[in-house]
Amino acid sequence: MTNAWWLNPAREIDQDSREQALARQQQLTKPTGSLGQLEAVAVELAGLQGQLNPRVDKLWIAIFAGDHGVVAEGVSAYPQEVTGQMLHNFVMGGAAISVLAKQLSAQLDVVDLGTVSPLNLPGVRHLNLGAGTANFAKAPAMTEEQLERALAGGRESVQRAKAAGTELFIGGEMGIGNTTAASALACSLLNCPAPLLVGPGTGLDAQGVQRKVQVIEQALQLHAAQSGDALGSLRTFGGFEIAALTGAYLACAQEGIVALVDGFICTVAALVAVRLNPSCRQWLFFGHRGAEPGHRHVLEALKAEPLLELGLRLGEGSGAALAVPLLRLACELHNGMATFAEAAVADRPA
Repeated sequence: MTNAWWLNPAREIDQDSREQALARQQQLTKPTGSLGQLEAVAVELAGLQGQLNPRVDKLWIAIFAGDHGVVAEGVSAYPQEVTGQMLHNFVMGGAAISVLAKQLSAQLDVVDLGTVSPLNLPGVRHLNLGAGTANFAKAPAMTEEQLERALAGGRESVQRAKAAGTELFIGGEMGIGNTTAASALACSLLNCPAPLLVGPGTGLDAQGVQRKVQVIEQALQLHAAQSGDALGSLRTFGGFEIAALTGAYLACAQEGIVALVDGFICTVAALVAVRLNPSCRQWLFFGHRGAEPGHRHVLEALKAEPLLELGLRLGEGSGAALAVPLLRLACELHNGMATFAEAAVADRPA
């Protein structure tokens, strides 16, 4: 590819700010470690943001959408036109992520990378990469040019977020068939058998899940040469929206914006990002562990400890959005609690 910008290193963590935040946590009026994961979150945020008092008030939620040619193989419970219909729902405020974005005072950026039905929706950025991807059961999902443009589409959203002063970035996705694409991609990268990772997605019955497994297994054999190759696997099995998410996570790390990763599909995109550029890993936080069986395995591969486990399987960035209040409260506790000295409370003996 002509410009492999995704290989540029991530912004380095500010170790001084991290150490100062860790020292502050040990001085606050509580037993050390008693706030568990919230303490670690605050300390890591301080190091990443380069300030003793971290904040995640300014939130950007980007929804990337694209259709998938593999739907022709009968792997989805929903018709493909739902992708375009949901884009309209996002901008009209009727989708779950639209409600959550409003409640969280987040900027919602809706990006259509390429859907089967031609669309021209006010409030949606249409990138027109194609009428969805090709059917990866027959051929690679994307051309190199489409892949490069999809990665850039994610990066461009992050650049808009950066210009808006964003402190926390959430990527979401919409695309009928994208759990099939994400499962195949994860199988290729992790060298996992398909039955271990494949789940019902938007609601397949047992017969539908088995059909999905068979399609993925045959595609993995067809494209065996791409096994373990992050960029090759992404081009072969991924979707436009999965590639955009990958680009967004890489750009967040390079621009110095913390990214909060959503469910299975987003986590697979994060896995691709980390495989392409391991330096981006420290900029990724994980919102939840979802119900899709493959999610747990991909999280383990990333050594990720999510904030929530609520049995979610909606996507759209919704699980990550639900975790935002926890991140905000972690910051408020870190920034607002008194130290033992300030509160005139006796600390434990040294």
